[in-house]
Amino acid sequence: MSTPVRGRVRVAQGAKRVRVFLGGQVVADTVHPLLVWEVSYYPTYYFPRADVVSGVLAPSGRTSHSPSRGEGVLSTIKGGGAEAVDAALEYPDSPLEELRDHVRFDFGAFDWFEEDEQIFTHPRDPGVRVDILPSSRHVRIEVDGVTVADTVRPHLLFETGLPTRYYLPRVDVRMDLLEKIDTVTHCPYKGAADHFDVAGHGDLAWSYPTPLPESERAAGLVAFLDEKVDVFVDDVRQERPKTKFA
Repeated sequence: MSTPVRGRVRVAQGAKRVRVFLGGQVVADTVHPLLVWEVSYYPTYYFPRADVVSGVLAPSGRTSHSPSRGEGVLSTIKGGGAEAVDAALEYPDSPLEELRDHVRFDFGAFDWFEEDEQIFTHPRDPGVRVDILPSSRHVRIEVDGVTVADTVRPHLLFETGLPTRYYLPRVDVRMDLLEKIDTVTHCPYKGAADHFDVAGHGDLAWSYPTPLPESERAAGLVAFLDEKVDVFVDDVRQERPKTKFA
């Protein structure tokens, strides 16, 4: 259930059991999480203070101000022999009443589970859907006038709020022009992606070698950053999308 809120911040009641671990020890466990969209791209979890393990919060005396959420109080978390400095945040007097008596944990400082499945990068948005469909459309990718991929058997990935991505079989990609680089990115819906330099033009392609179950159809296929390459679909050049990845 969504709640009208201040500015662009939106709050909804989550339905999953969510747990946070530090050093292998549970520091928070709730079946009443709040999903809070502090930015429009994805939500973060806020926990009822009553569902945070007693004694793990140690206020540091430092604060963090948000124009929409108010004055935040930072705490260090200790658990399992580990310490996460200033990794918990509370807004005890927030103008958003829903956030009062709740604790926000820094996602990157902890291990997270929705039900019994570990999640990565950020919480999944319940309003986002990922569909990966096989297609017979003719897709060709050019970089600086050079064809680097050409196929009539792509998979098209449709993800809520993002442009269509074309995932191509490696046998239809000029893999001799791609060089794997050290960059690895994580998606909560698709998993961990390897990245590639394309023909010396930088990080322009990626692949999910072992995607999450809901995205298995993308396994081993190669996608290109349409914002920076030329994409032709059925011989029609596509307009480059304007996204945060451009």
